[in-house]
Amino acid sequence: MLFRLAYLGVTNALALLRLLPMSDRDKDTEILALRHQIMVLQRQLHSDRVRFTPADRAWLAVLLHPLPRGVLNHLRLLVSPDTVLRWHRDLIARRHARRSRPHQTGRPRTVRSVRRLVLRLARENSTWGYRRIHGELLVLGVKVAASTVWEILHQAGVDPAPERTTSTWATFLRTQAQAVIAADFFETTTLTGARLYVLAVIDHATRRVRILGATAHPTAAWVAQIARNLVMDLEDAGCPVKYLIRDRDGKYPAAFDTILADAGITVVRTGVRIPRMNAIMERWVRTSRRELLDRTLILNQRHLLHALREYEIFYNEHRPHQGIANVRPLTPLPEPITDPHRLDRLNIRRRDRLGGILHEYEHAA
Repeated sequence: MLFRLAYLGVTNALALLRLLPMSDRDKDTEILALRHQIMVLQRQLHSDRVRFTPADRAWLAVLLHPLPRGVLNHLRLLVSPDTVLRWHRDLIARRHARRSRPHQTGRPRTVRSVRRLVLRLARENSTWGYRRIHGELLVLGVKVAASTVWEILHQAGVDPAPERTTSTWATFLRTQAQAVIAADFFETTTLTGARLYVLAVIDHATRRVRILGATAHPTAAWVAQIARNLVMDLEDAGCPVKYLIRDRDGKYPAAFDTILADAGITVVRTGVRIPRMNAIMERWVRTSRRELLDRTLILNQRHLLHALREYEIFYNEHRPHQGIANVRPLTPLPEPITDPHRLDRLNIRRRDRLGGILHEYEHAA
């Protein structure tokens, strides 16, 4: 500890001695340079490397170039003094080039809509490089150079295709949402203390919920029969399901996965104690508890199934869902009312479900 304090004292004393021959202008210049570097670092807190924009380079080059080389060598810079001097030389060279060609405007700027289209193609297709994007633009009738596409991606900070092909769990769910359903067991307690288990599935794309069943004893035979019923229901509805996400609950027998595999559905099991991998299903379970189960005294299994069926209809046909832009799974949104006279004469009635636990609002006939 004492050695550390002595070391800091000596270094600070030497730093003060270095400041003595400097003028106030040099000190102000150093302070401005250090402040600008702090701003650059704050702008890129979560970046692996520090990137200087052309404006940053021009500012530091103009600011630090008048300082003597000895002062530059002792500054706390993120780059070497040679780099700052090179930035200044490039700045002077571009200035002379503009003066020598006053009537040549150079290459025209790329249209903003084309830039947005290039970035959109890169965002929606992580495996496409700049040449693949260039080819797609030619198919669309947009004629630009491949180097222009590369420059647009480079300026926007878009990494090359090999560095963008890493698929995350969220990316997988977004790209495969039309073919993904999720299942989960959750439990509730009756008025007498008996424990009942409910199995439900939800469609990732439409948020449609299916209550598959409820029982006090989720045996392997019961769960296997539920899987057969689910497969038949999906076939009748014409749903092209390819994946089913479930947790590692021991209530799922091996026959459950086998029946789904025979139907062409791959079972994807979540990680151990990672409920976020099945977030959409877990969110529905929480919603059903908050809106229904926590507000209802369940008498028995029959009463539970009746309440869940009513909630299933309410959830699929009336309740808006924020995850899909407030659309309802089975009922499209009506046309918005634009007539001011109709807005002044709104007549909304309420329909109660389950004795008033759930409310539905609609226009009176």
